[in-house]
Amino acid sequence: MKHVVLLLLFATSLLGACAPLRPDPPASAADPAAANGNAVTAMNSARDIVLAVANPQDPPPTHAGSTLLGYIPTANYGAGQRALSALDAMRQRYGWREVTGWPIKALSVYCIVLEPPPGMTRDELLAVLAKDDRVALAQPLQDYSVYSQAPGNAHAYNDPYANLQRGFVETDAAVAHNVSQGDSVHIAIVDTGVDTSHPDLQGRIHDISNEVDGNAPAFNRDPHGTEVAGIIGAIGDNHLGIVGIAPRAIISVYKACWYPANSPDGAHCNTFTLAKALAAILDTDARVINLSLGGPPDPLLDRLLQQLLGQQRIVVAAMPPDGSHAGFPDSTPGVLVVRVSNASPAPAGVLSAPGNDILTTQPGGAYDFTSGSSMAAAHVSGIVALLLALSPHLKAHDMHDLLLRSSRMVGGAQQVDAAAAVSALGQVHSAPRR
Repeated sequence: MKHVVLLLLFATSLLGACAPLRPDPPASAADPAAANGNAVTAMNSARDIVLAVANPQDPPPTHAGSTLLGYIPTANYGAGQRALSALDAMRQRYGWREVTGWPIKALSVYCIVLEPPPGMTRDELLAVLAKDDRVALAQPLQDYSVYSQAPGNAHAYNDPYANLQRGFVETDAAVAHNVSQGDSVHIAIVDTGVDTSHPDLQGRIHDISNEVDGNAPAFNRDPHGTEVAGIIGAIGDNHLGIVGIAPRAIISVYKACWYPANSPDGAHCNTFTLAKALAAILDTDARVINLSLGGPPDPLLDRLLQQLLGQQRIVVAAMPPDGSHAGFPDSTPGVLVVRVSNASPAPAGVLSAPGNDILTTQPGGAYDFTSGSSMAAAHVSGIVALLLALSPHLKAHDMHDLLLRSSRMVGGAQQVDAAAAVSALGQVHSAPRR
């Protein structure tokens, strides 16, 4: 009977790629998003562990019907028999409670989020798991935050047109648009949800993916992702609002961050939701990935980021507000790290962009000022799209060097300049070959 149960679980996981092996609390099979949402709510970054085991997919039997799996398409990637057996044996040995589980095809592993058994601390269980040969990875479930500042008293600007598009004007994006508007460059925004019905974003969002829950109204009420999306791709020439840095780019939104109830600290993400978003992007043609968020180093997330970078994706990350430079994703070599421009010198290799008092889109068709390195990163993602539309084969290090050397002084602070970068790219392409 035990083997029959395992086979049924295997078949279920294959048919519902990211469904938990043993969801707790249970959710309706007709609503997988609800199961995912319940799992995210049940997670505790101060308690839980992310564990991965090898998940090779055996070829199907040559004659259909010889096992319960004979009718399952091979295209589905779920929990293989080896992964299920290993997890079940370890669960019985260590006594953990599984919160949720999901396959990561790019890494050939199956991951679970687990709660240590009563009487055992997370560190104690991690020490034991480190000695178990069946474990491919075991780490704490990490917590991440988006990088925006709480709204303050807005400065009473006397020139509304200048302040309306401060970052847009300071980076000379309008001049760059004479040459490029980011046509057809695919940008993946990993963030909170976005108000897809906003008049300045309506029709600009190509597709969305919710890795947190199935709450569509909450998705459209999320401010941080709406702010980032507006800076990158708000519609131009529509007689309202603002203009995005790359108004003709293709935008995909992956909700991996959410606003905890009754929390004043802004949106949060964790290893589970971010890993699902990054793994999903691996199956797309998105060339630019905007990560206006960050937190501690994370082995699983770093593996996925390395896969993306190895595929020549360009990852743009916000620098932490405290100026540190040692976490995810900002410490990974090859990532374009962006801070808010100011008079102090930037750390070596870090790009600077406008990030203070940026007017951008808000849920409900509104606009407001916001600040933070999240907004600075969004400006750079837009400029990257402008350049890729002109030179699709630019690599991350070439992009970084181009943006750094074409930066200019604005108000006593050096920062990226869209027009100068486009011009410099044109000069490189027009230079005679030797």
